[in-house]
Amino acid sequence: MSEDLFAEMTETLFEDKSILSEEYRPDVIVERDDEIDAYRSALKDVLFGRNPANVFIYGKTGVGKTAVTEHMMSALQTEVERRDAAEELHVHFRNCNDDSVYRTVRSLINSIRGDEGETFPETGLSTSHALETLYEEMEELGGTFLFILDEIDHLSDPDTLLYELPRARANGHLDAARVGVIGISNNYTFRSSLSPKVKDTLMEKELAFSPYDADELQSILTARAEKALVDGASEDSAIRLAAAKAAKDTGSARQAIDLLREGGDVAEEQGATAITDDHIEVAAARVQRGRVQDKLRDQTMHGQLILESLARIEASGDVPARSKEIQAVYERVARNWGHDPLTTLKSIQNHLADLTMLGFLERTEQNEGRAGGVHYRYELALDPEIILETRESIENQP
Repeated sequence: MSEDLFAEMTETLFEDKSILSEEYRPDVIVERDDEIDAYRSALKDVLFGRNPANVFIYGKTGVGKTAVTEHMMSALQTEVERRDAAEELHVHFRNCNDDSVYRTVRSLINSIRGDEGETFPETGLSTSHALETLYEEMEELGGTFLFILDEIDHLSDPDTLLYELPRARANGHLDAARVGVIGISNNYTFRSSLSPKVKDTLMEKELAFSPYDADELQSILTARAEKALVDGASEDSAIRLAAAKAAKDTGSARQAIDLLREGGDVAEEQGATAITDDHIEVAAARVQRGRVQDKLRDQTMHGQLILESLARIEASGDVPARSKEIQAVYERVARNWGHDPLTTLKSIQNHLADLTMLGFLERTEQNEGRAGGVHYRYELALDPEIILETRESIENQP
């Protein structure tokens, strides 16, 4: 029986499904002409052998920040090779999520050295020693270095790195080499968190990537569908619907593309010859469930336990609930799973505030006058069933 499981499968609706994956990078960037023009202006000094500008790029997830950056680096590298005035260009990427400055610098050193070079130690040396080694490696090669630091707002101490690198040449650490930093962040307020001396040092260009609207997303999806799907495998209305849903929710191209890909899977499961509006509706429910599950898994254990507690309170119809009521259920839930609960109401309230800010909870203020004072009540902004399912799968995973 097992030998025949795939025997009846035939050609799919997909010509090249990888074009609808997160890893795919299109040859032509659609609907980001203004941002590309601003980016090109910010990078122009590289072409004339001058110190590169520092560039900071802001925008939500899925609005093209990384894709445009990679596209610009490729185009810049090609142009540098054509120009005599331009120095050799070295581009190095690093995702700084939960990184220390030491690990980031270590990664840049290893990237410069390449696979054949000696790996810089993971521990045992100071950050200043790592920076000195980075400068030595840069000086040995010479030319212009662009360090692209994605999720730079998640770096443990961005002040140190963003003060040191832009000043490396002025402080005598570099002579043959030039350096520029390109920071990518989802956090529009990141710059305000930097120290005044860092802000003065950076002198950066700022580019903001706004969320896509429905028309822009439709253009992006149409371009992807032409390459990803076989002819006639999607109705125009289905693409419009996927674009509209993503625009209304996050304005993310990634979400719109996920909807189209999942819609294709749904259509295939149902034996359809083309993706329709109905398939996109089913796909939207699946994608939403998946996104909630991923967001939930990213929370701390106690954050998850508090969300589970509210899901159980909601199942009994007792929402919105006060923090004391949530604490009582939370303690039972934690012990049932074998975890030691947090012991203070304040710690529960801090988690509730964080979860509200992240969009997991809705909070209402209630004033009971002199006798009761002002307090908050909480309820879920998500489907409680998804939370309970996800929590059970997390606890029962091997």
